Amino acid sequence: MAVIVAPGAVYAGEWGSADLSVQLSSHPGIAQPGQPILYRVRVKNAGPGDAVLPVLKVTLPRDVDIVGVNVATCRPGRTAHEVTCPSSSDVLAGGTGEVQISGVVRPGAIGPLRAVASLTSEVSDDNEADNTHMTFTRVDEGADLQVRLRSAGSHQLSAVVRNRGPRAVRDALLYFRTGASRLISAQGARCRPRPGHVLCRLRTVGSGKRLRLRLALGGRRRPVVASVYSTVLGDRRPANNVSRVMLRP
Repeated sequence: MAVIVAPGAVYAGEWGSADLSVQLSSHPGIAQPGQPILYRVRVKNAGPGDAVLPVLKVTLPRDVDIVGVNVATCRPGRTAHEVTCPSSSDVLAGGTGEVQISGVVRPGAIGPLRAVASLTSEVSDDNEADNTHMTFTRVDEGADLQVRLRSAGSHQLSAVVRNRGPRAVRDALLYFRTGASRLISAQGARCRPRPGHVLCRLRTVGSGKRLRLRLALGGRRRPVVASVYSTVLGDRRPANNVSRVMLRP
């Protein structure tokens, strides 16, 4: 006996309906401006019937830019912040699945970040309360580091790092792109030379405070670029994290 189901109809059949559920979580639990964020979506079919070609839809906050999704069948939704994941096969009773969506929090993001995941199928679901899950992620104040670079004489550079943010930054790194110029000496921070660059670990920079560094570099005239960032905290104004100057021989 053949059974014809009209498009869009919901059919339970003699095997019973499916009991779909979805759970959405974000990592880290507190987002940092300008930093990565990962959304993990877990789906489950508690049965007793199979879920016929289920479709997962995830809507991320406007302040999160999507970078990638780990499931090949997922595609962009109706907006730039929506992901739709249609299943290419039925999900058997007791079956589970997971989708991970990676993104970046915008520097000017204001929390909480609201994300929603919903799961539908072509069979009936007697418990639709758990077919949708919403999560809210708080956005930290982050940091607001600034660097100013200037020439301080022959082969000499002076850098001033300022913390305009509301909290002390204990893990700031100052990165110099030096090209073929070699590090001769550094004052004010622990600096190590690497091929093509110099990396300096700074002392704690208190809120409203500044640090001064002085570098001596050997080599010919060339541009030097410095960038400062926190390895943990995001930055509200990344445009002032970079400074450039010409090294004078």
